[in-house]
Amino acid sequence: MPRLLTLLRLSRPLYLLLVALTYILGVGVARYLGKTQTPAIFWLGLVGILFSLIAMNLLAEVFRPLNEPIVPDESAADRRAVRDAALYVSIAALASLAVIAFLLFKDGRVTPQLLVFLILSLVIIIAYSVPPIRLLDKGFGEFALALYLAYIVPSIAFLLQAGELHRLLNSLAVPLTFLALASLLALDFPAYAGDLKYERRTLLTRLGWERATPLHHGLVLAAYVLFAVTPLLGFSLALLWPAFLSLPFGLIQIYWLRNITLGAKPIWTLLTANAMALFGLTAYFLTLTFWLR
Repeated sequence: MPRLLTLLRLSRPLYLLLVALTYILGVGVARYLGKTQTPAIFWLGLVGILFSLIAMNLLAEVFRPLNEPIVPDESAADRRAVRDAALYVSIAALASLAVIAFLLFKDGRVTPQLLVFLILSLVIIIAYSVPPIRLLDKGFGEFALALYLAYIVPSIAFLLQAGELHRLLNSLAVPLTFLALASLLALDFPAYAGDLKYERRTLLTRLGWERATPLHHGLVLAAYVLFAVTPLLGFSLALLWPAFLSLPFGLIQIYWLRNITLGAKPIWTLLTANAMALFGLTAYFLTLTFWLR
């Protein structure tokens, strides 16, 4: 049981919830555009997306550098046991993903556009977690994860139901990707001291807080500007206004990070919760809008 709980923690349940949310958003956009919904395809795609993220997160632990503990106060035997268990679960998840992809292909759902996104998804899984690329250790893991959560997943969900992309989806996915990256960058701040200690190359340690902070602010503001100019693409602002309900979280996050860089005492728990809420609530409000219309 303790090992099972460890694997569950390493699978990052909150990220699994977020990826399920963005997947449902992609299906909701297809539904709003009048595309026929197929429940079996919906569930196959959702399970496949969850398996892919589980594999990515656990493979990241399998190949974690030796100077970074997987679990606190681990012995060599503990580390080997957790790493082996994570490897077996990752292999099983990838095998299940291959079966799901085959079933989708047999059903005629794998269009050329969907095939491109499926390949891109696999590339991100491997490049994020597995050496020699392992973006997670090169300061680019946040970029890959943000792209996966906010752009790749809803695009796959949409393509499974609609067959080809629509500019409405891009109008949502691009600003969502900006918010995802800003949130992941904010989540690097509480672990900054530990990352320096273990020489982890996160986006924050790569850039330094002096450059990372204005980048974070720019990403948040750019996301809401992109939502605001959506009417220029022919879509009603009344359709996307719920995205602005999360704007206070973005402004609070900017304010807190500014104060932290000026020397204020940080409250990491609140910053972490706010960062998750910024992206999660934006995706939730948009998802709810498209499923209710």
